[in-house]
Amino acid sequence: MVDFRFCHRSLIDSVVVVLLFNLFLSFPFTCLGIRSFPTNGEIISDDLYGYMEAPEYRNGEDCRPYTIHVAMTLDSEYLRGSIAAVHSVLRHASCPENVFFHFIAAEFDPASPRVLTRLVRNTFPSLNFKVYIFREDSVINLISSSIRVALENPLNYARNYLGDILDPNVNRVIYLDTDVVLVDDIQKLWNITLRSNRVIGAPEYCHANFTNYFTDNFWSDPVLSRTFGSKKPCYFNTGVMVMDMRKWRKGNYRRKIENWMEIQRKRRIYELGSLPPFLLVFAGNIEPIDHRWNQHGLGGDNVKGSCRSLHSGPVSLLHWSGKGKPWVRHDEKRPCPLDHLWKPYDLYEHNDEHHQSQSLDFSISSSFLGYSNYLI
Repeated sequence: MVDFRFCHRSLIDSVVVVLLFNLFLSFPFTCLGIRSFPTNGEIISDDLYGYMEAPEYRNGEDCRPYTIHVAMTLDSEYLRGSIAAVHSVLRHASCPENVFFHFIAAEFDPASPRVLTRLVRNTFPSLNFKVYIFREDSVINLISSSIRVALENPLNYARNYLGDILDPNVNRVIYLDTDVVLVDDIQKLWNITLRSNRVIGAPEYCHANFTNYFTDNFWSDPVLSRTFGSKKPCYFNTGVMVMDMRKWRKGNYRRKIENWMEIQRKRRIYELGSLPPFLLVFAGNIEPIDHRWNQHGLGGDNVKGSCRSLHSGPVSLLHWSGKGKPWVRHDEKRPCPLDHLWKPYDLYEHNDEHHQSQSLDFSISSSFLGYSNYLI
């Protein structure tokens, strides 16, 4: 005779064991319960810990349903700058929930796109964003040496490929460098009109000596020097651009930039990194935007990175282009006067106590909200 009470108890015990086992598997492996580690062998730098959660920024009653698309790169070296830039955008946006961030992460960054995605989500829990993987081998063979090694980073060239990287339904985007902070409403920049055939808009600086951006090899060649023809080219900084992605794709501007990079590899026609190809394609034919939207050069020159002051006029965006970065100078206890304007947006708070308590779950799949396994 079968004892059904025993079978019933056995069945319950089995179910409990299975549930406990599945519950155990659903959590990442931890060390003394202090923090979790990646399960795929990724090595995580200590610098990726210590970010505070940002305040919640919500839309006001007057916000209409529309989307402002912002594209930025995301990597472990400049992560602190990226986080501060995002924080500044949200803090000053009249409709922060309408801002959608498109982050481009390098395939072989020391911190994988998966790790960076989780960190952004932990820092900005309600942020609308997506992370794209940038395959560095798509551009590595086109990069030539520059006056500063940092300018040779393949991720600096990701802006050339936005037409391929971003979703096809993104028709307009604001591109921002990782070393900027906004002190004004990004909606004002988004509303800039790109007239006639203009593909990009950016502040122009026509007082700068444009010839300095190219070598004698360029200016002495009668064919190359005719590039600008009857145009009046002016210097502009590619760290802040409003871009019409429909016109970009239609005009195949990715390939036009690549053509100049191929010539550079053979002829050495400029010394800087990713900026000159943009000047060669667009200088003299961009929509001029008020200088307040790119107070650049705050990082000093590309060699010494000395302190600089603001340009005259109003300020809506501060840009630490150049060698000196505000987070580095703050950490070294030698900040420039203007670096103190960056500090309020810094969410990095690294200390031993915080480091011990920080716990990140890296065991997420590629279908995790905010992550895209997009390859170009």
